[in-house]
Amino acid sequence: MASTDASADDAATTSALASRVAQLSTFAALGTLSCTQNVTHTVLRSIGSIESTEPDLVAEETLCLLATVTARAVAVGLRAEPEQAEALEPVLLRLPFQYRDYLIGHAMVEEEDPDLAATGEAVRERLAKKQRFYETHFPEGQFPGPRALGDKLELWMGRVSPPGLPTTPQERLQELPVHAPIVAHAKLMLAYTRQGGLPGDTSDDT
Repeated sequence: MASTDASADDAATTSALASRVAQLSTFAALGTLSCTQNVTHTVLRSIGSIESTEPDLVAEETLCLLATVTARAVAVGLRAEPEQAEALEPVLLRLPFQYRDYLIGHAMVEEEDPDLAATGEAVRERLAKKQRFYETHFPEGQFPGPRALGDKLELWMGRVSPPGLPTTPQERLQELPVHAPIVAHAKLMLAYTRQGGLPGDTSDDT
């Protein structure tokens, strides 16, 4: 009987862990994509009319940046729950690849063109380079706070900007409202993972 009870307890614990990881990953993914969209639109409104601007480049760089920021913030928020952190961080770092797989897969189905899969491989190779760049600049175990984000966003701004602009990446960042929303996003991810809900929310999910 004791063995049966232990097995039931283990199953309940595993189920609860899986449910929480699913909840956190969904929240984090939606937040990352929403913030990416907002920041990308902000940048393109500023430099989109410049002939050499590449909207796809801006979107990819921004998604890789924010996926990394999200993953690091969530991992720090779950420092007291390492099993959940180990499950979530690599999944969130793969978000740019999953998003591109969705876009390419959708196009393959809609256009009935399986040859688009080769395009998917090229995109993944390109994303892998971008992702490695941001993972290097946002180390594991460190929360991407306002100061760190301020420094690294200059690098990001330089990477998304077309060549030959008369202003520096730092000057362009000062003109664009992107630092505060990304800081807010990182802080929300940290708070949500620590508290299991929105900051200050005392409601019962059930």
